[in-house]
Amino acid sequence: MPVPFTRLALPLTTPPMEARLVSELPAGDGWQYEPKWDGFRCLAFRDGNAIELMSKSGKPLGRYFPEIVAAVAAAGEERLIVDGELILPLDDALSFAALQARLHPAASRIARLAREMPAQVMLFDCLQLGSEPLLERPLALRRERLQAFMAAGQPPSLLLSPLTCDADLARRWLDESGGALDGIVAKRRDALYQPGERAMLKRKLERTADCVVGGFRHEAGGSAVGSLLLGLYDDDGRLHHVGFTAAFSAAGRAALGAKLTPLIGPSAFDGSAPGGPSRWSRGKSTEWVALRPELVVEVGYDQVTDRRFRHGTRFKRWRPDKAPRQCTLDQLESELRPAELAKLLGTSFRA
Repeated sequence: MPVPFTRLALPLTTPPMEARLVSELPAGDGWQYEPKWDGFRCLAFRDGNAIELMSKSGKPLGRYFPEIVAAVAAAGEERLIVDGELILPLDDALSFAALQARLHPAASRIARLAREMPAQVMLFDCLQLGSEPLLERPLALRRERLQAFMAAGQPPSLLLSPLTCDADLARRWLDESGGALDGIVAKRRDALYQPGERAMLKRKLERTADCVVGGFRHEAGGSAVGSLLLGLYDDDGRLHHVGFTAAFSAAGRAALGAKLTPLIGPSAFDGSAPGGPSRWSRGKSTEWVALRPELVVEVGYDQVTDRRFRHGTRFKRWRPDKAPRQCTLDQLESELRPAELAKLLGTSFRA
């Protein structure tokens, strides 16, 4: 019996090519531009009946997305390696939270979610089709092969990411998406695929929000301020914890202690509050100190999931001119809207 995946040009442990953040998109001949999708990066491998989906970190994803495994199995090619992004349309949004919910140990729950809220994969590159390895072929040819593969008719869960070679159009995609797009990726059309290298360029939107400082945490093992806990008010006047910011110099952290100590008091988080210890804390202290909601800070952020900043934010400046009650949840950009993006990009998310 043949060993699975031995007929493929690359092992399952191959990391995807990545992008380096830039402030402006490059322009000129030889570039192509694609939307930056907000999902799980995924390399799909198929060798006959053997199929696996691999994450950017090298962990298998196939058991969590059986509907995508089934779609790859139904594709018109028995040997392939394709690169893309797992996305999940839910209630007229591309929901990152729904993707995260799939990473669950119970097979029964995964099967139910796959039926009720099926995922899709947005393909943008291919490294092998049939017996032809494409790793060392230029992007223009790899894209040509991918387009021909998709044009042959594939399951509706497999989508082809749009592209343009017009830098001005790519900028309009970003500017006119109203914050719906996460960014634009620029790729050289003559470039070979470089696994694990930041050989592409990405430009992301600069999004900002004014937040109430509702508390702080100390540095691990120390007494200096490690991070500020951020809050936003809902329409009912409740303050919800939405994330943190921690980008301070050593001198800045020392000054923060003097600024925050006089404000220590009862917690103002009467909506969602900062959590306690969790399985993600890895033994680190999650204790926090509550502050009266008097300080406002402007932060930069990238993505939002379930009305929270998905990652740490970037401290920009204090806002003494802004009243805390003006810091509301409606500042946060919503998750990606398939209907809006389909119109803007000329693509579709459902067959």
